Amino acid sequence: MKKIVVLGCGGSGKSTFSKKLGVLMDIPIYHLDTFYWKPGWEALSQVEFDKILNELVIKDHWIIDGNFIRTIDIRIEAADTVIFFDMPRYLCMYRIVKRRFMYIGKSRPDITEGCKEKLDFEFVNWVWNFNKDVRPKIIEKLKEYSKEKDIIVFSSKIEVAKYLKGIKDLKNIV
Repeated sequence: MKKIVVLGCGGSGKSTFSKKLGVLMDIPIYHLDTFYWKPGWEALSQVEFDKILNELVIKDHWIIDGNFIRTIDIRIEAADTVIFFDMPRYLCMYRIVKRRFMYIGKSRPDITEGCKEKLDFEFVNWVWNFNKDVRPKIIEKLKEYSKEKDIIVFSSKIEVAKYLKGIKDLKNIV
């Protein structure tokens, strides 16, 4: 694994996982939110975002964490591995509320400095409807690329923990 795309609903655990995997494998992590959002939650233009994304995917090693369905093909085509966090809605909802209180008045480490953590209707609605609105598009992409890419789907915290432990154990053997 040299080029890894990590997808999943907000609150699914993809950023935390990406950080841990990046440390274990010594691979740089790129959180798409840090490129897309300017301070004050101002969005980058599509042209600017695509330029940055195209520069990222030509690098030798990376973990790119984030959904941005419009650009999913750019990332998956460049990747060798796609990891999808297919977590239950209740877990994602719990985590976004928890995260809001953990980072009151601050920016998360995986978001642009100056984007203070918030929990607005638009984001809650996006998380609530992720399985209906976004998940089918991701599943379709996973099927489309399944013959040429390694696809890993996590549907529980236990699966994630076992996977990371397996990577750690493998690194300790080598």
